[in-house]
Amino acid sequence: MSKVLVIAEHDGSQLNGSTARAVACASQLGLDAIDVVVLAADGSAVAEQAAKLTGVATVVLVQNPVNENAVAALLAPQIETLASEYSHVLAPSTTFGKDLMPRVAAHLGVPQISDIMRVESATVFDRPVYAGNAVITVEAPEGLILGTVRTASYPAVAQDGTGTIEKREVSVTLPTHTRYEGLKTSGGGDRPDLQAAAKVVSGGRGVGSEENFSVIYGLADKIGAGVGASRAAVDAGFIPNDHQVGQTGKIIAPELYMAFGISGAIQHLAGIKDAGTIVAVNKDADAPIFEVADYGLVGDLFEVIEELEKAL
Repeated sequence: MSKVLVIAEHDGSQLNGSTARAVACASQLGLDAIDVVVLAADGSAVAEQAAKLTGVATVVLVQNPVNENAVAALLAPQIETLASEYSHVLAPSTTFGKDLMPRVAAHLGVPQISDIMRVESATVFDRPVYAGNAVITVEAPEGLILGTVRTASYPAVAQDGTGTIEKREVSVTLPTHTRYEGLKTSGGGDRPDLQAAAKVVSGGRGVGSEENFSVIYGLADKIGAGVGASRAAVDAGFIPNDHQVGQTGKIIAPELYMAFGISGAIQHLAGIKDAGTIVAVNKDADAPIFEVADYGLVGDLFEVIEELEKAL
């Protein structure tokens, strides 16, 4: 029996939307069953959410106080133990998955397929290269297959499933070289997660300063959007790097992407090419972002945002 295990990303109470996208990829493998593993201190609520994902047969719930904080050094050994029961193990290609899966692959001595964007067969996959400007087809060697899923390439599965929840105990040896110190997040508040948000408002170097970025936050809050930024804005210190969108930041696929003061370097465009509708506002009529934008407006971003907020 060939099964795939999807590693759930969550914050302890809410299942991250990236998990539903990873399940969508898993469903294309054509295997006998899709299981989801929830590693948490108390993951009952998350497990119930995972069990509702369409296509999920079983949610493996591993509860242990050491799983309170998602540190790869603690989670990886538990996944390695469970992996022996599966032919495939997948995780979303988010910050969480990118941190965790290489460690699992190294410990198990198997290669990892990163950023799976299309399943050709149970062993053959497509993934982007050259900042998304080309696609390469790779074939995994015989044996256990580990991979991360490019969540921007998959829609989230529905939530009408009837999966069962199975509690498991997995022994954990606390690492001596890694310990959890704390978690710091920037801004955010109740804004949606950048990689799961249906709407994203981003600012670039054209915003001008960290203080001026308040207009980006303000518009995002008015429409319930996540906040993104170009690398230029991050490098200039306008906004923390966890908001960076692009090849060296986060790959996103919102229904609406609004770019203010972003020129559209190829590295940035690599992070938004799967967005549903792209709206760009820039003073430079020749900015490359206008070549990919569905709607473009040449103008002062501050004036445009002010008019938008009045209309809202």
